[in-house]
Amino acid sequence: MNRQELAEQILRKKTFLCVGLDTDVRKLPGCLQGQPDAVFTFNKSIIDATAPYCVAYKPNLAFYESRGLEGWRDLEQTVRYLKEEYPSHFIIADAKRGDIGNTSAMYARTFFEWLDVDSLTVSPYMGEDSVTPFLGYKGKWIILLALTSNKGSADFQFTSDKQDELLFEKVLRVSQNWADEEQMMYVVGATQGKAFQQVRKVAPRHFLLVPGVGAQGGSLEDVCEYGILPDCGLLVNSSRGIIYADNTEKYAEAALEKAHDMQQSMAEILAQL
Repeated sequence: MNRQELAEQILRKKTFLCVGLDTDVRKLPGCLQGQPDAVFTFNKSIIDATAPYCVAYKPNLAFYESRGLEGWRDLEQTVRYLKEEYPSHFIIADAKRGDIGNTSAMYARTFFEWLDVDSLTVSPYMGEDSVTPFLGYKGKWIILLALTSNKGSADFQFTSDKQDELLFEKVLRVSQNWADEEQMMYVVGATQGKAFQQVRKVAPRHFLLVPGVGAQGGSLEDVCEYGILPDCGLLVNSSRGIIYADNTEKYAEAALEKAHDMQQSMAEILAQL
C-alpha cells in the first residue's frame, strides 16, 4: 500500500483509526478462557467488529512472542486472516526492531517476506546501517521511533546537544536522508501534546503513527490540532481502550461501539480539512 492508497482509504472511510491487537491471554473474556485458539478467536471477533471503523491494525509482537510457538501461530493466523478478509487494511507489526546490518536484514526477511505485513516499527538508536536493510522492500514501510508516549521518553528524547537540538528532533532530521515520506513514518506519542508542533516543523509531510490515545490519556484533539495534514498524515492507535472495553461475551460489541465512537470523532475532524 502506498501513501496515496492509504490516504484514499482514510478519506473514503472517514477514519484514521488503527486498532492495536495487544492481546494478552490473561485478559481474555471469561467465555474464551481455556478454549482452543482463544487468542485468534478473540482477534478475529475484534477485527470483524471494528473493521468498518478503522484503516489499520497493529499487533504488538510482545503479546505473541511471550507465548512461544503458540503465540507465533496466533500472530500468523491473525495476519493471514486480515490479508484474506480485509486486504484494504494496513497491517503494522509493532516489533521495534533494529540491530547491526546483517541482523536487521534477517528481521526484515521475517516481517516483510515470511509474515508479509505492510510495515514494521523500527528503533533508530543504532543509526543508518541498522535501518536501511528494512528499506529494500518495495511497497513496505518502516515506522521509526521518534517521540514516544511513555514517561521515560524524557530521559533521552528531550535531551539536547550543543546546538540545542533535541534528540527526537535530530532523529527526525537525520533519518529523512534515509527514506522519504513514501516509505517512512514516525512514531509520535499522543501524550506529547504541543510537541507535535516541533515534530511538524522538522517532518512536515511524513505520516505519524500516534499511540497513547485512550488508556494512556492522550488527546485526539491535541494530536489533530498540531499534527494533521491535508491528506491526514496520521494513524491514531487505540489498543486497550477498544479491545478490552468489555470482559463478557459482549466484548466484540463493546469494541465496535468504542471504535465507532472514535470514527465519528475522526470523521468530524476530517470534514474540516
